[in-house]
Amino acid sequence: MEMASGERVTGRGASKGAFVGATQELLRQRGYAASGLGEIVARSGAPKGSLYFHFPGGKQELAVAAMERSAAQLRDAMAAILDSCDDVDEAIGRLIGALAAGLEGSGFADGCPIATVTLETASESEPMRATAQAAFESWIEVLEQRLTRAGLEPVLAGQRALFVLAAIEGALILARARRDVAPLRAVSAQLSGAQAVSP
Repeated sequence: MEMASGERVTGRGASKGAFVGATQELLRQRGYAASGLGEIVARSGAPKGSLYFHFPGGKQELAVAAMERSAAQLRDAMAAILDSCDDVDEAIGRLIGALAAGLEGSGFADGCPIATVTLETASESEPMRATAQAAFESWIEVLEQRLTRAGLEPVLAGQRALFVLAAIEGALILARARRDVAPLRAVSAQLSGAQAVSP
């Protein structure tokens, strides 16, 4: 789930930021296993020798940092979109529309870096599973807060937020597999109570 490309950092900490940004891009596009350190270094443009200085834990530590940054960026973008209008259904529709536009704009190359990595690593790496859990929980919290402000009771808002995120994540996977944003449009229509529109 991505609405903006990874950022590049200049000046102090440039190498560290460049490594994280390159890893963000590769995790969105290829997942964890297919993102090699050599390609991360090449894509970052940073000196190879500084990789283990910044990330002594190697690829896993770097992936965790990239996941954390992606999660925070998306959380902030979600909050901004959800606060962009008074009607909560319309706000959620705008969120899904932004995600669909980002996916389509990337040629269906940029998936959700958290979901992709979770599917690969949750049973093998506790640090990465915990990072994924924290990311998803932060997104659910943003949705829950917006639904609560719209008048839902806290328990119902929490359940609804979990349902909305699960529906969006599933639709993103289907859309990427089909190279078609119709699953996202269908989810948006169902969540708003509107009739599904033709792709």
